[in-house]
Amino acid sequence: MKTVLSIAGTDPTGGAGIQTDLKTFEAFGVYGMAVITVVCAQNTTGVFGMQPVSAELVGKQIDCVFDDICPDAVKVGMLYDAEIIHTVAERLKAYHAKNIVLDPVMMSSSGTALLHHDAAKVLQEELFPLCTLVTPNLHEAAAVCSHNITNREDMEQAAREIVGKTGGAVLVKGGHLADCADDLLFDGTEMHWLPAPRIDNPNTHGTGCTLSSAIACGLAQGVSLVDSVKRAKRYLTACIDFKLDLGHGSGPLQHRIADWENWHA
Repeated sequence: MKTVLSIAGTDPTGGAGIQTDLKTFEAFGVYGMAVITVVCAQNTTGVFGMQPVSAELVGKQIDCVFDDICPDAVKVGMLYDAEIIHTVAERLKAYHAKNIVLDPVMMSSSGTALLHHDAAKVLQEELFPLCTLVTPNLHEAAAVCSHNITNREDMEQAAREIVGKTGGAVLVKGGHLADCADDLLFDGTEMHWLPAPRIDNPNTHGTGCTLSSAIACGLAQGVSLVDSVKRAKRYLTACIDFKLDLGHGSGPLQHRIADWENWHA
């Protein structure tokens, strides 16, 4: 069985972070493992508190995984501060980790900052270059590139800039576009536009976590990067289209979807 590790924060309501990553791993038939970086008090209405795990303990968790069950892919989510980022990058590099997918979590959907202001540079300099794929949304890509991104032309420019910084591939997610939910995958050579309809569903908590985890599953299973992204996007769209309705805010997704591989708009 293929194995995938998530390095991320928690969500006690199960809609995002480690909990959602593990649900996604199960849906793709891989064995999931988890290293916790931050314990979050959050629900569908917002984030109400955070307690980071010490960088030393984060490092020891990673050691425990790689020394025993070496993962076929790694999904990285919320890292919180520069010290944790440095430790994660150091450990992944030391273990020659492969198929690393980074969801550069900077802000929650409710507007709470999830990355210290002094950590973004460390994230880009130390972790981005280790990744097979980085998956920023429009706001995160704008933060990395220092300019607004509102249309497809802006997304292409941002993709070139980010790949220039990392040397890996980037998936600029278009979920915040006004008229569609098209994503752009740039592997450094070719631009791949991945169209998707905008589904009328306000419950989209954890979409970034779900997508990046699903991509990591595909890479672990030996699927090409392009096809891993396409398959993950199909899965995510099916999860959103299920229209689960839980909680008082932007609710979570349904991750157990029958026959999702045959889903289409």
